[in-house]
Amino acid sequence: MIDLRDVTKQYGSTIVLNGVRLSVARGEVCVLLGPSGGGKSTLLRTINGLETFDSGTIEVDGIMLRGGTDPNRHQALPEIRRRVGMVFQQFHLFPHLTAIENIVEAPIHVLRQPRDVALAEAHRLLDRVGLLNKADSRPASLSGGQQQRVAIARALAMHPQAILFDEPTSALDPQMTAEVTAVIADLAHEGQTMIVVTHGMEFARATAHRVHILHGGTIIESGSPDQVFDAPQHPVTQAFVRKTEFS
Repeated sequence: MIDLRDVTKQYGSTIVLNGVRLSVARGEVCVLLGPSGGGKSTLLRTINGLETFDSGTIEVDGIMLRGGTDPNRHQALPEIRRRVGMVFQQFHLFPHLTAIENIVEAPIHVLRQPRDVALAEAHRLLDRVGLLNKADSRPASLSGGQQQRVAIARALAMHPQAILFDEPTSALDPQMTAEVTAVIADLAHEGQTMIVVTHGMEFARATAHRVHILHGGTIIESGSPDQVFDAPQHPVTQAFVRKTEFS
Protein backbone atom coordinates (compact mmCIF):
# COMPACT_ATOMS: atom_id res chain seq x y z
CA MET A 1 0.00 0.00 0.00
CA ILE A 2 2.81 2.43 0.96
CA ASP A 3 6.43 1.92 -0.05
CA LEU A 4 9.36 4.24 0.69
CA ARG A 5 12.74 3.63 -0.89
CA ASP A 6 15.89 5.50 0.18
CA VAL A 7 14.02 8.70 1.08
CA THR A 8 16.31 11.55 2.08
CA LYS A 9 15.61 15.10 3.19
CA GLN A 10 17.75 17.81 4.70
CA TYR A 11 17.38 21.41 5.80
CA GLY A 12 20.64 23.13 4.95
CA SER A 13 23.34 20.95 6.48
CA THR A 14 20.90 19.13 8.80
CA ILE A 15 19.91 15.68 7.57
CA VAL A 16 16.34 14.94 8.68
CA LEU A 17 15.66 11.75 6.71
CA ASN A 18 18.62 9.60 5.76
CA GLY A 19 17.79 6.85 3.29
CA VAL A 20 14.53 5.72 4.90
CA ARG A 21 13.10 2.42 3.66
CA LEU A 22 9.62 1.48 4.84
CA SER A 23 6.84 -0.73 3.48
CA VAL A 24 3.30 -0.83 4.87
CA ALA A 25 0.92 -3.54 3.66
CA ARG A 26 -2.79 -2.98 3.14
CA GLY A 27 -4.56 -3.43 6.48
CA GLU A 28 -1.34 -3.08 8.48
CA VAL A 29 -0.93 -0.86 11.52
CA CYS A 30 2.59 0.55 11.50
CA VAL A 31 3.83 2.47 14.55
CA LEU A 32 6.82 4.81 14.37
CA LEU A 33 8.61 5.31 17.68
CA GLY A 34 11.88 6.82 18.74
CA PRO A 35 13.56 9.74 20.49
CA SER A 36 12.32 13.24 19.70
CA GLY A 37 13.93 14.85 16.68
CA GLY A 38 14.38 11.57 14.85
CA GLY A 39 12.35 12.61 11.81
CA LYS A 40 9.04 10.84 12.52
CA SER A 41 6.70 13.76 11.81
CA THR A 42 8.71 14.82 8.77
CA LEU A 43 8.41 11.30 7.39
CA LEU A 44 4.62 11.40 7.65
CA ARG A 45 4.47 14.80 6.01
CA THR A 46 6.54 13.62 3.05
CA ILE A 47 4.17 10.69 2.47
CA ASN A 48 1.18 13.05 2.31
CA GLY A 49 3.03 15.60 0.20
CA LEU A 50 3.12 18.31 2.86
CA GLU A 51 6.93 18.22 2.65
CA THR A 52 9.14 17.71 -0.36
CA PHE A 53 12.11 15.36 -0.18
CA ASP A 54 15.48 15.40 -1.87
CA SER A 55 15.92 11.89 -3.24
CA GLY A 56 14.36 8.43 -3.22
CA THR A 57 10.79 7.44 -4.02
CA ILE A 58 7.46 7.23 -2.21
CA GLU A 59 4.79 5.01 -3.75
CA VAL A 60 1.19 5.02 -2.49
CA ASP A 61 -1.18 2.49 -4.04
CA GLY A 62 0.82 2.54 -7.26
CA ILE A 63 1.17 6.35 -7.43
CA MET A 64 4.79 7.49 -7.37
CA LEU A 65 6.46 10.57 -5.91
CA ARG A 66 10.13 11.10 -6.68
CA GLY A 67 12.56 13.17 -4.70
CA GLY A 68 14.03 16.38 -6.00
CA THR A 69 12.41 18.05 -8.99
CA ASP A 70 9.56 15.75 -9.96
CA PRO A 71 7.56 17.02 -12.96
CA ASN A 72 4.69 14.68 -12.08
CA ARG A 73 4.36 15.85 -8.45
CA HIS A 74 1.41 18.19 -9.03
CA GLN A 75 -0.53 15.45 -10.80
CA ALA A 76 0.33 12.78 -8.24
CA LEU A 77 -0.38 14.73 -5.04
CA PRO A 78 -4.18 15.07 -5.41
CA GLU A 79 -4.43 11.33 -6.10
CA ILE A 80 -2.31 10.48 -3.07
CA ARG A 81 -4.29 12.80 -0.80
CA ARG A 82 -7.53 11.16 -1.88
CA ARG A 83 -6.09 7.86 -0.71
CA VAL A 84 -4.21 8.98 2.40
CA GLY A 85 -5.81 10.94 5.22
CA MET A 86 -3.90 12.71 7.97
CA VAL A 87 -4.71 13.45 11.61
CA PHE A 88 -2.49 16.07 13.22
CA GLN A 89 -1.32 16.62 16.77
CA GLN A 90 -3.12 19.97 17.04
CA PHE A 91 -6.45 18.97 15.39
CA HIS A 92 -6.52 21.81 12.79
CA LEU A 93 -10.31 22.06 12.76
CA PHE A 94 -11.88 25.14 11.18
CA PRO A 95 -12.85 27.21 14.26
CA HIS A 96 -15.79 28.97 12.59
CA LEU A 97 -17.45 25.71 11.51
CA THR A 98 -19.40 23.23 13.60
CA ALA A 99 -18.22 19.66 13.99
CA ILE A 100 -20.48 18.41 11.23
CA GLU A 101 -19.52 21.29 8.92
CA ASN A 102 -15.84 20.47 9.44
CA ILE A 103 -16.51 16.89 8.35
CA VAL A 104 -18.57 17.62 5.23
CA GLU A 105 -16.32 20.38 3.86
CA ALA A 106 -13.90 18.14 1.92
CA PRO A 107 -16.40 15.50 0.71
CA ILE A 108 -18.58 18.25 -0.78
CA HIS A 109 -15.82 20.38 -2.32
CA VAL A 110 -13.19 17.74 -3.16
CA LEU A 111 -15.19 14.56 -3.76
CA ARG A 112 -18.20 16.54 -5.12
CA GLN A 113 -20.63 14.60 -2.97
CA PRO A 114 -24.20 15.91 -2.78
CA ARG A 115 -24.68 17.76 0.48
CA ASP A 116 -27.36 15.39 1.79
CA VAL A 117 -25.09 12.38 1.15
CA ALA A 118 -22.14 14.07 2.88
CA LEU A 119 -24.30 15.05 5.86
CA ALA A 120 -25.66 11.54 6.28
CA GLU A 121 -22.13 10.12 6.22
CA ALA A 122 -20.90 12.78 8.65
CA HIS A 123 -23.65 11.93 11.14
CA ARG A 124 -22.70 8.25 10.87
CA LEU A 125 -19.04 9.03 11.49
CA LEU A 126 -19.77 11.28 14.46
CA ASP A 127 -21.82 8.46 15.92
CA ARG A 128 -18.91 6.10 15.29
CA VAL A 129 -16.51 8.28 17.31
CA GLY A 130 -19.10 8.85 20.05
CA LEU A 131 -19.90 12.50 19.29
CA LEU A 132 -23.24 12.51 17.51
CA ASN A 133 -24.61 14.84 20.20
CA LYS A 134 -21.85 17.38 19.36
CA ALA A 135 -22.70 17.71 15.65
CA ASP A 136 -23.63 21.40 15.96
CA SER A 137 -20.86 22.36 18.38
CA ARG A 138 -17.92 24.52 17.34
CA PRO A 139 -14.37 23.43 18.21
CA ALA A 140 -13.95 26.02 20.98
CA SER A 141 -16.72 24.33 22.97
CA LEU A 142 -15.18 20.85 22.65
CA SER A 143 -12.48 19.26 24.76
CA GLY A 144 -9.17 18.36 23.15
CA GLY A 145 -10.14 14.72 22.99
CA GLN A 146 -13.46 15.57 21.36
CA GLN A 147 -11.75 17.80 18.81
CA GLN A 148 -9.34 15.01 17.92
CA ARG A 149 -12.20 12.57 17.47
CA VAL A 150 -13.89 15.06 15.13
CA ALA A 151 -10.59 15.30 13.24
CA ILE A 152 -10.54 11.50 12.89
CA ALA A 153 -14.13 11.53 11.61
CA ARG A 154 -13.13 14.26 9.14
CA ALA A 155 -10.30 12.09 7.83
CA LEU A 156 -12.59 9.06 7.53
CA ALA A 157 -15.15 11.07 5.56
CA MET A 158 -12.78 11.01 2.58
CA HIS A 159 -12.79 7.19 2.65
CA PRO A 160 -8.99 7.00 2.76
CA GLN A 161 -7.18 3.78 2.03
CA ALA A 162 -4.63 4.75 4.71
CA ILE A 163 -4.52 7.25 7.56
CA LEU A 164 -1.40 8.92 8.97
CA PHE A 165 -1.57 9.90 12.66
CA ASP A 166 1.03 12.41 13.84
CA GLU A 167 1.22 12.04 17.63
CA PRO A 168 -2.57 12.27 17.91
CA THR A 169 -2.66 12.15 21.72
CA SER A 170 0.43 14.13 22.75
CA ALA A 171 -1.60 17.27 23.54
CA LEU A 172 -4.20 15.38 25.60
CA ASP A 173 -4.58 14.39 29.24
CA PRO A 174 -4.81 10.68 30.16
CA GLN A 175 -8.61 10.48 29.99
CA MET A 176 -8.78 12.20 26.60
CA THR A 177 -5.88 10.04 25.39
CA ALA A 178 -7.86 6.93 26.28
CA GLU A 179 -10.87 8.22 24.31
CA VAL A 180 -8.82 8.84 21.18
CA THR A 181 -6.72 5.67 21.34
CA ALA A 182 -9.92 3.63 21.70
CA VAL A 183 -11.18 5.09 18.40
CA ILE A 184 -7.85 4.39 16.67
CA ALA A 185 -7.74 0.86 18.05
CA ASP A 186 -11.26 0.26 16.76
CA LEU A 187 -10.16 1.37 13.28
CA ALA A 188 -7.18 -0.97 13.50
CA HIS A 189 -9.39 -3.92 14.37
CA GLU A 190 -11.53 -3.14 11.32
CA GLY A 191 -8.47 -3.38 9.04
CA GLN A 192 -7.75 0.28 8.40
CA THR A 193 -4.22 0.80 7.08
CA MET A 194 -2.45 3.24 9.39
CA ILE A 195 0.92 4.74 10.20
CA VAL A 196 0.94 6.14 13.73
CA VAL A 197 3.66 8.34 15.20
CA THR A 198 3.35 8.07 18.96
CA HIS A 199 5.23 7.72 22.22
CA GLY A 200 2.54 5.38 23.55
CA MET A 201 4.20 2.02 23.97
CA GLU A 202 1.07 0.46 25.47
CA PHE A 203 -0.91 1.47 22.40
CA ALA A 204 1.84 0.18 20.11
CA ARG A 205 2.05 -3.16 21.92
CA ALA A 206 -1.71 -3.67 21.80
CA THR A 207 -2.44 -2.42 18.29
CA ALA A 208 0.60 -2.42 15.99
CA HIS A 209 1.49 -5.15 13.54
CA ARG A 210 4.99 -3.71 13.13
CA VAL A 211 6.98 -1.19 15.12
CA HIS A 212 9.79 0.85 13.57
CA ILE A 213 12.33 2.83 15.61
CA LEU A 214 13.40 6.02 13.84
CA HIS A 215 16.60 7.69 15.04
CA GLY A 216 18.74 10.25 13.27
CA GLY A 217 16.52 10.08 10.22
CA THR A 218 17.03 6.33 9.79
CA ILE A 219 14.98 3.30 10.78
CA ILE A 220 17.40 1.50 13.07
CA GLU A 221 15.17 -1.38 14.18
CA SER A 222 11.91 -2.98 13.06
CA GLY A 223 9.82 -5.90 14.19
CA SER A 224 6.71 -7.00 16.01
CA PRO A 225 5.91 -5.15 19.24
CA ASP A 226 7.12 -8.14 21.27
CA GLN A 227 10.42 -8.25 19.39
CA VAL A 228 11.11 -4.54 19.68
CA PHE A 229 9.97 -4.03 23.27
CA ASP A 230 11.00 -7.30 24.89
CA ALA A 231 14.22 -8.02 23.01
CA PRO A 232 15.51 -4.79 21.46
CA GLN A 233 18.77 -5.20 19.58
CA HIS A 234 19.97 -1.67 18.94
CA PRO A 235 21.44 0.31 21.88
CA VAL A 236 19.26 3.34 21.03
CA THR A 237 16.14 1.15 21.10
CA GLN A 238 17.22 -0.40 24.40
CA ALA A 239 17.70 3.04 25.97
CA PHE A 240 14.42 4.35 24.51
CA VAL A 241 12.43 1.36 25.83
CA ARG A 242 13.98 1.67 29.29
CA LYS A 243 13.30 5.41 29.46
CA THR A 244 9.73 5.09 28.22
CA GLU A 245 8.91 2.24 30.62
CA PHE A 246 10.04 4.25 33.64
CA SER A 247 8.79 7.68 32.58
